[in-house]
Amino acid sequence: MNDSLELAEAFLQEAVFRSRAVQAAGTALAQLANDKQRQCGLGAEAAIELDLTPRALELAQQLWPGGLDGGRVATLRRVMAAWIERQDALDRERNHFLKAFRKAHGFDRRAFSAEQLAEYENGLAAINAQADAERRAAAVEVLA
Repeated sequence: MNDSLELAEAFLQEAVFRSRAVQAAGTALAQLANDKQRQCGLGAEAAIELDLTPRALELAQQLWPGGLDGGRVATLRRVMAAWIERQDALDRERNHFLKAFRKAHGFDRRAFSAEQLAEYENGLAAINAQADAERRAAAVEVLA
C-alpha cells in the first residue's frame, strides 16, 4: 500500500474518532435520561462531525500540502460523512454479531468448542476484512 493511501485511511479513521466522541456524549446523556432506546452502545444513529482533530489536520497537511480548492473540500466532506456513516454501520454489524454469538454460546471464549471458536474468529475476520476493504475504497476516493 502506498504512503498516500495509508495517510488517507488514517485521515478517515480520525474522522470516525472525532464523530464517535460526539456520539458517545449523546449516548451518555441518553443513558442519564434513562432512554430505553439504547442500541449496542452506539446510540440511535451515527453522529457526523467533520471538524478535524489535531491529528487529522496533520494528516491533511501531509496529503494536500498545497491546500484544496472549494470543490475538493466539498467532495472531501461528502466522502468523510459517508465513511463515518458506513463505519458506524459496520461497527453495529460487529456488535450485533458479538451479541448474537455470545447469547448462543456464552461470553467465555475458553469454553467455546474448536468449531465455535472458529465460527467466532471467522465472523469477526469477515466483518473486519469488509471494513478494511471499504475504508481503502473510501481512501482512494479521498485521493481522487
